[in-house]
Amino acid sequence: MSIEITGVSKRFGDFVALDDVSVSIPSGGLTALLGPSGGGKSTLLRIIAGLETADTGRVEIEGVDATRLSPQKRNVGFVFQHYAAFKHLSVARNVAFGLEIRKKPKPEIRERVEELLKLVHLSQFADRLPAQLSGGQRQRMALARALAVQPSVLLLDEPFGALDAKVRKELRDWLRRLHDEVHVTTVFVTHDQEEALEVADEIVVINEGRVEQVGSPDELYDRPANDFVMRFLGPVTELGDRLVRPHDLQLLTDSTDPGAVSGRVKRITRIGFEIRVEVAVGEQDVTVTLTRNEFLALDLQVGSEVQVRVAPEVGAVQHRSQAVGAV
Repeated sequence: MSIEITGVSKRFGDFVALDDVSVSIPSGGLTALLGPSGGGKSTLLRIIAGLETADTGRVEIEGVDATRLSPQKRNVGFVFQHYAAFKHLSVARNVAFGLEIRKKPKPEIRERVEELLKLVHLSQFADRLPAQLSGGQRQRMALARALAVQPSVLLLDEPFGALDAKVRKELRDWLRRLHDEVHVTTVFVTHDQEEALEVADEIVVINEGRVEQVGSPDELYDRPANDFVMRFLGPVTELGDRLVRPHDLQLLTDSTDPGAVSGRVKRITRIGFEIRVEVAVGEQDVTVTLTRNEFLALDLQVGSEVQVRVAPEVGAVQHRSQAVGAV
């Protein structure tokens, strides 16, 4: 159930939310719309859902022009950040709501609700009210409710944004497993780079109303199209006039490599399993990420004289990528 977005623009007064956006979202995949706050990703999601109308452009869902269709006729499921639960209805009735207003037979509704509550691991909470659930459980209920009507497309607007870090992590893993079971075309909005890299099959990076790059997590992380994408997807540091990942740098204590530059260790910070070493190279502070074993082997201290270089294998990969691009 692919989605084709062609030449979509949207203004709110003088503010340009989307500027001639075109992107193809593949059928059956889990696609992330990733970008900073105010970049246009939620506006694009709402236009796909029919909750906003584009000023110009076209939206096709399953090959059908949905540009002027109402949300009810697009067969999409939408999950908001703040659940939008019916507080006076039980969990089971919340999940059943979309089926009830479509006047489905009661046995069919009961069977579908039982199936979905089992899928999202909420069977034992069927008779509870939403207020009696945790935040993570309420979000799973909201996903079950969206799936109840068997949508062609599932749209999630920062679904885990209101949850704490531990619950977000658990739900990310759960969403990935759920998608692998139901295979519905899913688009979710997030500004969390780790969330997108961990969960999505494909990422659409949006900034200031424009698409910066589309690709798999590996493609965007390893071969960013520009400095914005590189800075937004993961840590970066500068070595000379070059942007590079801190874990793609090496520290040497006795090197004659002409590609290495000299510096002095300024700060050492341990964060879990990794060690971040800040090195003063001329007027620059360069961050290098090491494993614990690498750090111990170097026997570094604040004030140690070191040489910094881009790891040879990284330089070779980048060189090959540039050569392919030039062709």
